[in-house]
Amino acid sequence: MKIEINRADKTPVYIQIAGQIKNMLHTGAITDGYMLPSERVLAEELGVHRNTVTKAYGELKSEGLIYASQGRCYRVNFGRGTVGDEETLPDRRKNVSWEAAMRREFDDFSSDFDELYSEGFNPSYISFAGGVAAREPYPPEEIADVFEEILRGSEDKAYFYVPYQGDPELIHEIVKYMATIGIRTKATNIQIFKENTQALDFIVQLMLSPGDSVIVNEIMASDVYRTIELAGGKLITVPSDEHGMITDNLDKVIEASNPKFIYVDSSFNNPRGSVLTLERRRQILELSYQYRIPIVEDDESSELYYGEKTPPSIKSMDHGNNVIYMYSFSLDMVPGIGISFVSADKKIIEQFSNMVSLRGANPEWASQMVMMQYMKSGVFAERLNDFRTVCKGKRDRMCTRLENMAGRFGLRYTKPVGGVYIWVELPEHMNSKKLLKETQKRGMTFMPGYLFFPKKQMGARFFRLNFSYPTTEEIEKGMDILEESLAALQQGV
Repeated sequence: MKIEINRADKTPVYIQIAGQIKNMLHTGAITDGYMLPSERVLAEELGVHRNTVTKAYGELKSEGLIYASQGRCYRVNFGRGTVGDEETLPDRRKNVSWEAAMRREFDDFSSDFDELYSEGFNPSYISFAGGVAAREPYPPEEIADVFEEILRGSEDKAYFYVPYQGDPELIHEIVKYMATIGIRTKATNIQIFKENTQALDFIVQLMLSPGDSVIVNEIMASDVYRTIELAGGKLITVPSDEHGMITDNLDKVIEASNPKFIYVDSSFNNPRGSVLTLERRRQILELSYQYRIPIVEDDESSELYYGEKTPPSIKSMDHGNNVIYMYSFSLDMVPGIGISFVSADKKIIEQFSNMVSLRGANPEWASQMVMMQYMKSGVFAERLNDFRTVCKGKRDRMCTRLENMAGRFGLRYTKPVGGVYIWVELPEHMNSKKLLKETQKRGMTFMPGYLFFPKKQMGARFFRLNFSYPTTEEIEKGMDILEESLAALQQGV
C-alpha cells in the first residue's frame, strides 16, 4: 500500500491519507478484508504524527469503509452489502467516530506540566512546582470577614453578575493602581480576565491567523507557547540571558519573520527570574514604532521585588499606544482569587468584551468583589510589602540550601532579585527528569527544565523551583529531599 504526502498541498494530511486509501478501495488496489498497517507503523512510514493516522482511520471508519479488528488493527470493509444484509458484519450501526469528529490540536501537548502542577495540591507531596501566591499575608479569618461584608453590602446589586468588561468599581480601582506604576489609562482601556493565560488566549484569537509568526523568548512558560501554537501561530524564539531577551539582532529577526506581535515577559521572567533591562525595553519599543509591530507585555511579577524596583514597564514608556499590557494578581493576592487585566487600545477592549459575552468567560463575581474591596480599602497596597517580606525570607532560605549543595554537586543558579522562581542548572552528567523521579519517590516535586523550551530539545539539565507557596518548614523538608535525591543520582543509585 503506497501513500504519498504532498507537503505543499494545503489539504490536511489526514484527509490526503484517507483519500488515497479510498481511491485504492475503488480501484481494487486493496480489497475487502485487507488488513491496514497499524497506526504506529503507518505513521513511521509516512513521517507523520500517530494522531494524524488515527484521524485518517477515524474518517474511514465513520464512513463504514474499515472496522477495528483484534484490538487496534483495522480491516477493509468494502463490498459486503448494505445495512441489514446478513453477509455484513454483525453490527453495522453508524456510530460516531469521536477520533474523527474532534479537533486534534490538544493531542500533541505534553500533560507533564499540568500533572506536576496538580501534584502541588496533593497533601502527601511537597510542591516546588507551582506558581502560587504565598498564603501568609492574608489570614483565612480575614478573608471570611471580607466575603461576609461583601454579601451584606450587596443587597442593591445583582448577585454573581458583572458586565462583560468587568466590574466598574474594580476597573476604577485598577485605573488608580496603574497610575502608581506610571501608566496613565482610562476605564475604557481595561478588560478584566481570570488570569494572564486567559488574557493571552483572547489576544491570540483576536490577532493571529494560522501560520502567523510571534517573537518570544527562547525560554518561557509553557502556557505561553501552547496558547500560541494552539492558534496555529509560529514561534520565533530569541535567545535570552540574565537580563532578559537579547535585542542586539532583533531588527533582523523582525525583518525575516514579519511577526504579528512581540511577546515580552519583562519582569522576573518565568522561569529564569530575569529582568529585562531598561535599555532593552526601550530598544524593543523603538523597534515596535519602526516596524509598526504590537508588543504584548506580561508584567505579572513586577511588584514582587526584593531590593530595587524593576525598571519602568514598556507600557509606561509607550506614547504611541503600541503595547498591550497584561497584569495578574495571582502572585500577590489571596491564593485562588484569580483576577487579571489587560490595558490596551479601546478598540481591542471592545472586541474582548464581545468575545467574553460569546464565551461566557468573565471572572466570577466573588473574586472581582474581593479584589475591589482590598484595593479600595488600601489593604492590597499595604499587603504588597508583606508579600515581599515573606517571599524574600523564603527565597533566602531556599538559596542558602542551594548554596550548600552547589559545591557538593556542581549546581549553578542565580539568586533572583524578585519574583517567585529559582532557575537551577545541573552538572553535565545529571538530568532533571531523572532527578524528578528521585524526588517524587521521596515526596517532593518541581518543574523540569525541558517544559520551558517550546521544542523540548533543550533544558535537560535545568529545573525550576517555586518558593512562594510552600511554608518555611516545607522548604526545609523539600530541600532535604532534593539533597538526598542529588546524592542518589550522583552515586547512580
